[in-house]
Amino acid sequence: MAIVGAIMVPHPPLIIPQVGRGGEQQIFKTTRAYEEAAAWLMNAAPETLVIISPHSAMYGDYLHVSPGNSARGDLSQFGAPDVRFEIAYDMELAREAVNLAQVDNLPAGFEGERQPQLDHATMVPLFFLQKAAGSLDPFSFVRLGLSGLSFAEHYRMGMCIVQAAEKLGRRVGVVASGDLSHYGRHDGPYGFRKEGPEYDSKLMDIMGRAAFLELLLMSEPFCERAGECGQRSFLIMAGCLDGKEVTANCLSYEGVTGVGYGVCAFEPAGEDPNRRFLTRKEDL
Repeated sequence: MAIVGAIMVPHPPLIIPQVGRGGEQQIFKTTRAYEEAAAWLMNAAPETLVIISPHSAMYGDYLHVSPGNSARGDLSQFGAPDVRFEIAYDMELAREAVNLAQVDNLPAGFEGERQPQLDHATMVPLFFLQKAAGSLDPFSFVRLGLSGLSFAEHYRMGMCIVQAAEKLGRRVGVVASGDLSHYGRHDGPYGFRKEGPEYDSKLMDIMGRAAFLELLLMSEPFCERAGECGQRSFLIMAGCLDGKEVTANCLSYEGVTGVGYGVCAFEPAGEDPNRRFLTRKEDL
């Protein structure tokens, strides 16, 4: 099996103790769930980890995949320069996924990188993955960003990733980094919109059932109004699980800071043709 597991996780720098300096205690449940999800994914023994980041390079009409052999970064932007990471890229898998995307007329590739340094939406998951595994050295990575392309095109990118992994015989774990709504509380940093809690409730229900067709069919204007961060990240992850039986485990949800943080784990099993959701969406 190419995809050994997938997790949906948030990326608040606050959750890192060197950044939060005690403030991370307000999202204690998210921390515990994050640790559980990371440990579960590492126990599935992936060779390559695909990290989907809303804060990597992003273009309106192009899905960017990070080029090169490696990348590094630190959290100095958030007052914690000693929290740093360096990872090796699995360029064989990345190239195969990009080639499959381009054959499928999906605009994706390695062009247009502006900041090769790791972004915080990548490094927060890395913090927990490293804690779970002890070291990131045995693993290679693929990092890709989001775009202004449609929900369906992001789902298709996930399908290309899993096809590439199957072709190469690679054991892959998928990490979909993304916060939920930024408009969850009147006293939050971004204020309140009624669509904020509505989005979070709907999204957590969908992910708790691994109902990825419903994820594809969500209204893009509604998601935009809700101020979501990770919708397209979650869709790429869902595409990686297309046509598979999936057991979903929702581990936590918190919105105490005004931004929604959800943690879920998804365990794939055998083939299930009824879960080829992009095909089903096109038939509607």
